[in-house]
Amino acid sequence: MQRINDRLVNWASLLEEETLRQAEKASQLPFIHPHIALMPDAHLGKGATVGSVIPTLGAIIPAAVGVDIGCGMAAVRTQYHRDDLGPGLSTLRTAIERAVPLSAGSYNTRLTDSARRRVEQLTAEAEAAGFDPGRYAKNWHLQLGTLGSGNHFIEVCRDEKDTVWLFLHSGSRGVGNKIAAHHIRVAQDRGLDVPDRDLAYLDEGTPEFDAYLRELRWAQNFALLNRDEMMDRVIDCFAAFVGGPVEERERVQCHHNYTERETHFGEEVWLSRKGAINAERGRPGLIPGSMGDASYVVVGRGDATSLNSSPHGAGRAYSRTKARKTFTREQLRAAMKGIEFRDTDAFLDEIPQAYKPIDVVMRDAADLVEIRHTLRQIVNVKGD
Repeated sequence: MQRINDRLVNWASLLEEETLRQAEKASQLPFIHPHIALMPDAHLGKGATVGSVIPTLGAIIPAAVGVDIGCGMAAVRTQYHRDDLGPGLSTLRTAIERAVPLSAGSYNTRLTDSARRRVEQLTAEAEAAGFDPGRYAKNWHLQLGTLGSGNHFIEVCRDEKDTVWLFLHSGSRGVGNKIAAHHIRVAQDRGLDVPDRDLAYLDEGTPEFDAYLRELRWAQNFALLNRDEMMDRVIDCFAAFVGGPVEERERVQCHHNYTERETHFGEEVWLSRKGAINAERGRPGLIPGSMGDASYVVVGRGDATSLNSSPHGAGRAYSRTKARKTFTREQLRAAMKGIEFRDTDAFLDEIPQAYKPIDVVMRDAADLVEIRHTLRQIVNVKGD
């Protein structure tokens, strides 16, 4: 841990100067209490740093949550051993790719019964919150149970005892993105004197704040139910592949782009975790590496200075554009050796070398979380 100043504390040993400058700007906002915590995977974001924990009094910065509201992880520990999988893993991968719509703009053509029930729940929640998700995305209900692209993924993994886990990463999809973008614009249109336009905020007690909070909470639950729906489909695919039922011996869910009301250093604050997870003492969490590196099932240590938080992943070292210009298809294949994946140039910007080394991130996070399981990929599924 390194205290940069009285309003910024850093856990990242690998930190670019531009990222630090960005976090310092945010830390000078007058309603920060007591300080911003930079996680070990911190890197440059839009307005607010990805991998930062931002506690605010009487205000919320919509861009400090980000445009993928409620993005996070889900994992299920099964009763199966790696040896139970046998050959033909491409069959499992393609089955998952058929069951879960992939890529940006790829949605369901019809809803499963479980998805329909979840949509009914979300519809009731939106009505109770007094807004219509359809104003943001007419087909929002068809987005439930879809993955997206970029760093979102579905994986079959094995832990240190070769127990098989099912693991995935996604958020609130197009509807959440449009909700976020709308409220970021509302905050920006206030014409506030802030060091970065994307640090524009909404004041607690105003209609604009209340509207954002209602829709934010709805989108966070959409993201959670989206992961549950996808996990149910992945479990069905996996059960068909192994020829037997799946026992859920453990299911872990965690957001890493969200805001909650929490108490820190004697004050109730709005705590925005943008690329960070809740790591209060005893709380289970998930920290993924890149598509070819280890991921971790963890439990929080409850470090007060970190605002009970920990990193959410490896953190980018190369922008997507720079990664595409730097790395080759052959390097991607080498990094993914032994893992069943769709071999395509589309994933060059997700090559493991484009991310910070996850072992360094986890070493930096040693005071924040305890590692329970180390997961290694067997099958990787991503959207273009």
